[in-house]
Amino acid sequence: MPRKHARLIAVAGLAASVAMIATQANAQDRVRWKMQSAFGSSLIHLGPSGVRFAERVKQMSGGAFNIRFQEPGALVPALEAFDSVSKGAIESAWTTPGYHTGKLGGAVSFFTAVPFGPQLGEYLAWKWFGGGQELRDELYAAHGATAVDCFCIGPETSGWFKEPIESMEQIKGLKMRFFGLGAKVMQKMGASTQLLAGADIYPALERGVIDATEFSMPTIDIKLGFYQIAKNNYYPGWHQQVSCSEFLMNKEMYEALPKAYQAMIKASAAEQVVYTYAETEALNPQAMMEMLDKYGVTNRRWPDETLKTLEAAWIEVVAEESAADPLFKRIAESFYSFREVYRVWGEAQALKSTYQ
Repeated sequence: MPRKHARLIAVAGLAASVAMIATQANAQDRVRWKMQSAFGSSLIHLGPSGVRFAERVKQMSGGAFNIRFQEPGALVPALEAFDSVSKGAIESAWTTPGYHTGKLGGAVSFFTAVPFGPQLGEYLAWKWFGGGQELRDELYAAHGATAVDCFCIGPETSGWFKEPIESMEQIKGLKMRFFGLGAKVMQKMGASTQLLAGADIYPALERGVIDATEFSMPTIDIKLGFYQIAKNNYYPGWHQQVSCSEFLMNKEMYEALPKAYQAMIKASAAEQVVYTYAETEALNPQAMMEMLDKYGVTNRRWPDETLKTLEAAWIEVVAEESAADPLFKRIAESFYSFREVYRVWGEAQALKSTYQ
């Protein structure tokens, strides 16, 4: 065999070997995760953010890291995802901390939203730089889980009622779907509250299992059809001025990922935090007016005196829960200590909506 041909064969063989090794390495780096979403892919803001997140990770990894979005209930019920993730039955979930209260207690809701709480900037400042994330890391690690903030949304509305609320006396005995820490306030007002996943609310309202509900904001609530049963929508969302959800992961599985894939998760999740928040702020004014003009919804605002009563009840809740639950006390102290420091800056920079 001519020497030239022998060299060509040798080079071709080496190239084939390198290609085979590269292919094997790529195959080893290929990861397939299941992501149980608490929110349907068609439910504006909440579900599509998860679809975008998964697609972004796939793009960044060149298709090697594939996180499969699963519709609510496809793998486990929306409110049971934490257990499944912590045990490793599924790798991840697109969910929110306040859905884990049955497993972790009411304190975990601080990581979704806080009644009479801050706007997005101050809230993320506490979570990312003021100790909030470290507290969540510690709490979740004890259960074999970890999480990053994955999307945030703007202020919610604070309730759909069949009749106008002329007095807080009307709240007594009312059966109402209510989320997180705000539910404890409504209980002090005499309401009987329960936590329901988004898809379960309309049927419960229709059948009279609940008399009233809150869930989210005009763009989302209009899709769920609450206006068909209750025509009075109340503002402001004192219980959720900003709400942040999470990409929940099995801790061991996350730590086993290549560092590049971990970075992709963090970058893609952070992108959705900003994108989804801006999207909600852009679309809600129009949706609010659509409910008024097209569906006959009356947009009502709580009187200042009512808001004062609700805030006083929340202050009582913080004191009572802190006395009863060391974890609640620890998280509340972290949150309010940060707010006290931030207040110097926040009040100095505060502006009214207009001076005209």
